[in-house]
Amino acid sequence: MSQSSAAVPSRAFVSLIGAGPGDPGLLTLRGQQALQAADVVLFDYLANPELLRHCPQAETIYVGKKGFSEYISQEQISELLVAKAQEGGGRRVARLKGGDVFVFGRGSEEAEACVRAGVPFEVVPGVTSAIAAPAYAGIPVTHREVARSFAVLTGNTKEGGAHYERLSGVDTLVLLMGVRNLDQIAADLIAAGRDPQTPAATVQWGTTPQQRAVTGTLATIAEVVREAGLQAPAVTVVGEVVRLRDTLHWFEPAPALAGPLAGKTVAVTRTREGASALSDVLRARGAQVLEVPLIRFAPAPDLAPVAAALQGFSGWLLLTSNQAVRALWTLLEEAGLDARALAGMKVAAVGPSTARSLAERGLKADFVPSTPGARHLAAELPVERGEATLHLTSQLAEDELERGLSARGVPYTRAELYRTEPAPLAPGPLERLRQADVVTLASGSAARHLAALAGTAFRVAAMGPQTADAAREAGFAQVTVAHEASLDALADAAAAVVEGTGGSGVQDAVRGQTGA
Repeated sequence: MSQSSAAVPSRAFVSLIGAGPGDPGLLTLRGQQALQAADVVLFDYLANPELLRHCPQAETIYVGKKGFSEYISQEQISELLVAKAQEGGGRRVARLKGGDVFVFGRGSEEAEACVRAGVPFEVVPGVTSAIAAPAYAGIPVTHREVARSFAVLTGNTKEGGAHYERLSGVDTLVLLMGVRNLDQIAADLIAAGRDPQTPAATVQWGTTPQQRAVTGTLATIAEVVREAGLQAPAVTVVGEVVRLRDTLHWFEPAPALAGPLAGKTVAVTRTREGASALSDVLRARGAQVLEVPLIRFAPAPDLAPVAAALQGFSGWLLLTSNQAVRALWTLLEEAGLDARALAGMKVAAVGPSTARSLAERGLKADFVPSTPGARHLAAELPVERGEATLHLTSQLAEDELERGLSARGVPYTRAELYRTEPAPLAPGPLERLRQADVVTLASGSAARHLAALAGTAFRVAAMGPQTADAAREAGFAQVTVAHEASLDALADAAAAVVEGTGGSGVQDAVRGQTGA
């Protein structure tokens, strides 16, 4: 770790994190911890955007470069990295880089920029695609009988070709960023003495559901790649170990995952508060999930009304989101209090997820409706005559809970605990979102935020009639509705969109079943 200078703000710190090869499960635990502690995250094109779930409150900045395009130069990235670390009283900055930080990732240049500026930093190594992509294609880079050495080369020839003649004794060659120049690289290797019949393989989007692999020989691999339409990002392996793929290949879609969502990209719109359970359901069906944070949270501009409303309150405290629980605990902690400050109240959670958030903080919800949702909470809340309710929520909370309680004659008060704001989409995530096969919407606010941030030219699957109506009002024309308010039903609706069986007929049938 570098040493900070006296001129650098005390909190300034940079974590250079290897994001791994694509599968979000291959991020290291240390990388996850560094993301969770970050105030700012700079991420590139090859860093899976799902990893941003680990830093829901951080400012995120896309600094990706794809191929030879220069969305932002390396010099600008290094300058931004240092500037963000030195902002205010100093900030913790996470630089999320695809693969490993120091394997052709130019991480050393960013580390040098930190040294020059006197900003303390750490390096969190990542799983490099040079090893992971071949492994997921069933190709070990070493094997006791056929390969006792390997070398990793860059296929980017902008700075000149490699000294291939020096590699004659290396058993396995792994080429990164070499698809564009594969013809020339193969020819140069053959000219340097490598046998043209040496087995070779190219793996595109290794470790992800989009993975594709082809095999050939050193003499033919460039043509095989062209015919298959493989493009970057891809890894090419040259060596006898490629023959083992026929025996060791394991990462293939299972027959059970060969449904309509297998290999399709489904965008899951959510807040930036954490991972979505829907994502797990979709992945189990073989989908490639793109989690898109549409909403971010900020403290309410004036928390005095909340503190005043809580003072001496003895009725039902209503919490209708995980964020409400987090914001409430932040308020208590900043006031030097804990859960004991709520001792005179009954606490109701809108659903099991919010109840779990309370339980994680040592407080069991007094009531959770049989079915999650504001409508059910309003109808089932076991309120007694004379008891009041206090709803801690955001400025955008819909009035369904208030209307339901008012219809029962239950006194209702709302206090703004936090604010819900659109989360700007950087060019990289926005590009991925536009390429999605279907977008899921679990709330009307998600529909409105999606329309505001990215337009309405999407095929969407909506959780229920209310969400579908909100989507249509926001301008979405292709809307398919889940047959019930469950994650499996929403995944079914997404599958119907992909199969082409969604549309107005399905919508009308579903609306008839729900009585909407």
